[in-house]
Amino acid sequence: MNSLASYFVKNITHLSDLMWSSVLLYILIAVGIFYTFYLGFPQFRYFGTAFKETFGGVFGKKEKEEAGTMSSFQALATAIAAQVGTGNVAGIATAIMAGGPGAIFWMWMSAFAGMATIFGEAVLAQKYREVRDDNFVGGPAFYISKGIKQKTLGKFLAGFFSVAIIIGLGFIGNLVQSNSISAAVNEATGINPIIVGVLIAIAAALVFMGGMKRIANFAELVVPFMAALYIIGVIVVMVLYKEQVGPAFKSIFVEAFKPTSMMGGAIGVTVKQAIRYGVARGLFSNEAGMGSTPHAHAVANVKHPAEQGLVAIVGVVIDTLVVGTATAMVILVTGAHEKGLEGALVTQEAFSSAFGTLGTSFLALCLTFFAFTTIVGWYYFGETNIRYLFGKKGLLPYRIIVIFFIVLGSSLTKKIDFVWTMSDFFNGLMVFPNMIALLLLAPQAKRILDSYKAHQLYNREDLS
Repeated sequence: MNSLASYFVKNITHLSDLMWSSVLLYILIAVGIFYTFYLGFPQFRYFGTAFKETFGGVFGKKEKEEAGTMSSFQALATAIAAQVGTGNVAGIATAIMAGGPGAIFWMWMSAFAGMATIFGEAVLAQKYREVRDDNFVGGPAFYISKGIKQKTLGKFLAGFFSVAIIIGLGFIGNLVQSNSISAAVNEATGINPIIVGVLIAIAAALVFMGGMKRIANFAELVVPFMAALYIIGVIVVMVLYKEQVGPAFKSIFVEAFKPTSMMGGAIGVTVKQAIRYGVARGLFSNEAGMGSTPHAHAVANVKHPAEQGLVAIVGVVIDTLVVGTATAMVILVTGAHEKGLEGALVTQEAFSSAFGTLGTSFLALCLTFFAFTTIVGWYYFGETNIRYLFGKKGLLPYRIIVIFFIVLGSSLTKKIDFVWTMSDFFNGLMVFPNMIALLLLAPQAKRILDSYKAHQLYNREDLS
């Protein structure tokens, strides 16, 4: 029995590694580059407009929301809740340890490509959304099944995607997030991980049972706070190590294009790894192309679908270019990447170098926020696909299973690496049907952007 289990673990791990390192990584980048050129570089041409669409109405008078929707900012906050997670702490550290500081440059490059992809996902989610049980719902399953002309293919791919995201994010993904929280809190306070898991499950259940509106209100309240808390901590570290800020940025650029990298051998592999791990961690972090965040952007109450597409671009900026870069800078300026540690322990060492034991507690608090908001976001994405497959009757069983996995995650101390591999495996399965749909429906995304451009031009001419 043990040999059979070992064989299964070995093969799933090999398949997952092969899928991400040799197939999906290149597909995601290729689709991002394709959308960038096909749509005319929207992430650059509309960069300022994207921030105006995102934050322009936050402090002004709020428009009346349509029943069953979120505000545009709430939708973004829900998406960021899922995007900003333990990957922004452990994942960035892994990228630096495996690919050197130069990996961060390639992470930035993957983010710029991902902005175009996530724009396409968001506008298609807006276009093909529908009303179920008095709430708007949308996402890849909906634009795959309704947008692809070959209906049999569309329904198969949509169903395949839904099953993969429910298992990959709703169940296994939330298990590993719960594990990250309980481990961090146990490290900082000594509290039994299972007790932590039960408390997480209760808090999560209270949010889940409030439905879409409570999830939106939770994300709108917590996400800006958690991001600000983390960024303030990073700024303090950079002030304490201000002499190292310049050299840290220099190392990012120099080691991404190191002249000696062209000499071959081990040095050449280092640059190759910088590209691979930087790109991979960037895509894992912001989830562009994976098909997760469109579930939130689909239900935003906006006047034009392209408006939410631009808001989605800001999500990538915040997740990868702001929070991801912040983690990288803390690690590089403190030299934590030179201590021989791995994963989140590298980032923990960075904050501990600056703040002592308080640094461990600070990172544990931030990790708790990051992982808990990810649980809420991923739950919601899974819920949307439960509605797609089973309707309202599937919600209660789904909630019970998610809560069970949250508690289970806190109790795991062994084989957690394999659980992460399983999560990556199902995340990879999500990508395939989503990529097919994005390529087939690219003309629809372009049509929506052209409509938005025409609308803007009309408004300017009308004002003149």
